[in-house]
Amino acid sequence: MTVSLTLACLWALVANLIAMLPSRDNYWRAAYGLIAAGIPVLGYVTYENGPWIGLLVLLAAMSLLRWPLVYLMRWLSGAGRKRL
Repeated sequence: MTVSLTLACLWALVANLIAMLPSRDNYWRAAYGLIAAGIPVLGYVTYENGPWIGLLVLLAAMSLLRWPLVYLMRWLSGAGRKRL
């Protein structure tokens, strides 16, 4: 296993450990930190292992951080509409 995949597995382990801890803000600060740390790891995985493995790691990260993704999709779908 390459170094980048080891880092991606470590990122996933940390994400799961954070999810087990209690949180007052519904894990949003942790999600921001995981996103900030995950983007360079995803780039490194894609660079070292190719785009298909990078896509698999992206899908795994999206399944772990699904609520920020849901809110992003809601925001993007509502961004084009005018609100009165």
